[in-house]
Amino acid sequence: MYKRIRSRLDGIINPGERRRGGCSGSDHVPDFEPHRHIRLLTFNIQVGINTSSYHHYLTRSWQHLLPHRRRFDTLDRIAGLLSQYDVVALQECDGGSLRSGYINQVQYLAEAAGIPYWYQQLNRNLGQIAQHSNGLLSRFRPLDVTEHRLPGLIPGRGAIIARYGAEDDPLVLVLMHLSLSKAAQQRQLGFIRELISDYRHVVLMGDMNAHADQLLNETPLKETDLVPLPASAHSFPSWRPGKALDHILVSPSLEIRRSEVVSYPVSDHLPIAMDVALPKGYLETF
Repeated sequence: MYKRIRSRLDGIINPGERRRGGCSGSDHVPDFEPHRHIRLLTFNIQVGINTSSYHHYLTRSWQHLLPHRRRFDTLDRIAGLLSQYDVVALQECDGGSLRSGYINQVQYLAEAAGIPYWYQQLNRNLGQIAQHSNGLLSRFRPLDVTEHRLPGLIPGRGAIIARYGAEDDPLVLVLMHLSLSKAAQQRQLGFIRELISDYRHVVLMGDMNAHADQLLNETPLKETDLVPLPASAHSFPSWRPGKALDHILVSPSLEIRRSEVVSYPVSDHLPIAMDVALPKGYLETF
């Protein structure tokens, strides 16, 4: 288990030492095996703030800057959910600042959930005030993980790409958090489109701040054949879901065995889950 007290002390004693992201490494992480299906989850955790009403954006806004004693309770609840999945995309994590008690939330959730591999992408570094990050949790050892800064007028958005399986025909997972601006989304998805253009088996996961029909019909993703969740998969706001902003989009080579919005209201977004089966013949490549 992640050492809360030690990490808090490290952050207080050495407040100037800030890593630009972090990774658990590949030691003791199982290889990607020929499982028949993979359990995926994407979750915007809102840095562990439990939001259940619009007025909480005002009354609990201070928690975006300062620590709160119940934040670890929320993170532990989130970890309980994450423990049921194989690969998790996290958005709106804190990489270790005052508001999180100098805790890297990606690492904390990975260790609390018993998931051996984690990768933190630091997208907006505000020093001790905030460490805005994306996160990847994985039960399998990736071939490689790369991070990318997404284009936009206001910097601070990013994507993580993890490749699994066979080097010559990998399963490619892209974890992202897109901007609110539609113009920025166009540029960001154009960038993503170029990154995935040479791959057959692709999964896009994350908070995309747009509905699937817009993403697949009005952005550069229209040039792909990605399969979306049902239009009724509303994830925001968590207490009265009316918008489908969080997505898992997959190549048609990956069979969707199950997909759902998970009723787990501990953030202002609900998590999205999907089980995908690897394509026929792919298992024999291992």
